[in-house]
Amino acid sequence: MIYLLLSVFFSTSLFVIFKYFDIYKIDTLKAIVVNYIVAFILGFVLAEESITFANIPDQPWFFGALVLGLLFVSIFFVMALTAQRNGVSVVSVAGKMSVVIPIIFGVILYNESLSTIKIIGIILAIVAVYLASVKNNLEKHKKAGLLLPVILFLGSGAIDATLKYVEINFVSENEVSIFSGSLFGFAGVFGLIFLLFKTIQKREVFGVKNLIAGIVLGIPNYYSIVFLIKALQTKGIESSTLFTINNVGIVVVSTLVGLLIFKESFSLKNKIGIALAVIGIVLVAVA
Repeated sequence: MIYLLLSVFFSTSLFVIFKYFDIYKIDTLKAIVVNYIVAFILGFVLAEESITFANIPDQPWFFGALVLGLLFVSIFFVMALTAQRNGVSVVSVAGKMSVVIPIIFGVILYNESLSTIKIIGIILAIVAVYLASVKNNLEKHKKAGLLLPVILFLGSGAIDATLKYVEINFVSENEVSIFSGSLFGFAGVFGLIFLLFKTIQKREVFGVKNLIAGIVLGIPNYYSIVFLIKALQTKGIESSTLFTINNVGIVVVSTLVGLLIFKESFSLKNKIGIALAVIGIVLVAVA
């Protein structure tokens, strides 16, 4: 359970860092690319066992890390477009409600339990995510549509489901760091390609503050994935239970941080969402 709590902590810290990105006018794409490179380096420096770059393609998790790296960068761009066209609240709701995908994945593929109490807890958790994330002052966007939120929903769910599949089938306990570093490395390569195209279209200085921001982001981002994988490897905790607690926990803690630190508005819906989230987590954990 400690790994799950640490994953929630580091994942929540990412939201705090992104909040400061907006305050200090950080170029998110540049910082994201640097963040992936930092996480890649950490993965190899902290690896449980030594491995050369030449041996990475021979690892059983190589293709999974490649796919996850591409998904990480792709969903980042979808998140950015969704925020621009549909609003930030839609991004939060679509991204976190995608927890239903790994839950269904775990129940069908791994025959995980699905008792009445657990079903009620999951439903409450999903409703809680929506209520805790939605804002009253949603802006109307002319280009808003369902396509991008749907892609974000499916893509975010695919990341969690793929991570579970690769972890359970190909990643041993002493390969977590090297696997995590590799998938961030692939994400960094794809991110550099996107950044190169953007630079060709519009030449601009990289900026020291973007480099520093990427380093600050990369450390907690690396640990958020490492601890999530270690939590998935913990015996006795089903992935449907873990993903529910993890995603809802992140929403609850992020909402509270936004309220206490950034003085964000906290509507009646948000308060109800927090209450339902706590109840949902308790029910899922007990089940």
